[in-house]
Amino acid sequence: MLEETFGDPQCPSDVRELRERVADFVRTRVVPCERVLDGGGPDAARTLHRLRQEAKDHGLWALPLPVELGGQGLGLRFYAHVAEAEGASDHGPAALGSASLLDALMLWRHGSPRVRERYLAPLVAGELRAGYAMTEPEVPGTDPFLTATRAVEAEAEAEAEAGGGWRVTGGKWFVSGGAAADLVTVLARTDGQPPQREGLSLLLVLAGSPGFRVVRELPVLGAAGQVEIALDGVAVDADHLIGDRGKALAVAAERLQLGRTLRCLRWLGQAARAFDLMRERAVTRSRSRGPLGDLQLVQRHVFESLLALRTTRPLVHEAVARLDAGVDAHVEVGLAKVAAARTLQLVADAAIQVHGAAGLGPDTALPALFRTGRAARILDGPDELHITSVARRVLRAEQV
Repeated sequence: MLEETFGDPQCPSDVRELRERVADFVRTRVVPCERVLDGGGPDAARTLHRLRQEAKDHGLWALPLPVELGGQGLGLRFYAHVAEAEGASDHGPAALGSASLLDALMLWRHGSPRVRERYLAPLVAGELRAGYAMTEPEVPGTDPFLTATRAVEAEAEAEAEAGGGWRVTGGKWFVSGGAAADLVTVLARTDGQPPQREGLSLLLVLAGSPGFRVVRELPVLGAAGQVEIALDGVAVDADHLIGDRGKALAVAAERLQLGRTLRCLRWLGQAARAFDLMRERAVTRSRSRGPLGDLQLVQRHVFESLLALRTTRPLVHEAVARLDAGVDAHVEVGLAKVAAARTLQLVADAAIQVHGAAGLGPDTALPALFRTGRAARILDGPDELHITSVARRVLRAEQV
């Protein structure tokens, strides 16, 4: 992968070396297994287990996770450089143990002592998988105040003593990794009625509990990984409430800011991968009149793609810097999210165009990269949400 599309001259030398090790691991070990991992099932599970063990053997496991939880404690500003290399494949974070970062931090900061003791170490070690269920089929994903899933306190003393502090009923969809999850954090209304802003809570649900059911898989533009789930009176222990009762959105906002920024970093890694595929095609593909790269329209694709990468990257790392400093980053994260999603779609589209028919088939990663780029404009809030939110803040002169 070209340094000019991927690297950062400000990156410390020791982190640069780590980033290159991660890039090599993803390129030589994860990428060759993508087709198997995409397919799901037992073969995918065995392959992922093997890759995780290899990552541990190479000292690359759980780089950004806190040392107290079994990770390596790489700070966000340093990990940001590694996250691009890791994210060049959709399966990189899972193979390298960073996919649990959001859930682990959420449980560490907001979980009860029992939750932290019971789940954190296995989660960071890759022995447990977690999902996050917020969106509902009949509710706009940008309007959580309309959440219909409800959690009620167990009334019978015997039931409460048995651990059923809450009963959760409702349905969620587009739950990432929900089919294989052991734990799912569910947004539910514990008080009040929609669309009241207060009364929403987060509960940690065990996927094996009676009443928990995976309804169906929800392929995203043909790709697996998302599911719809139903909860029919699922019992949840009282101490599996995450954060304070009725204060879910504060916890969710904290998670979303970091989650969106991590996605941006990974989208940059995938855009750089698409750029390298395009460049290689332009240089090596010959026509009767010379290399494909001699065509001015191909050169324009290369230029526009490199421009998008070079201008988006500083926006993403500005968001990283503000999050790392603990200051408000709503504007920076919004700008980064829209820019990174657009960049991935633009570069993947250009690379497909340069490849011609070969870019539409199964012999390159381009269809998957383009699919991710298109979905990126909706994931973690559609572009329109971020555009409106940033513009309103700027017009109110809250931050420029």
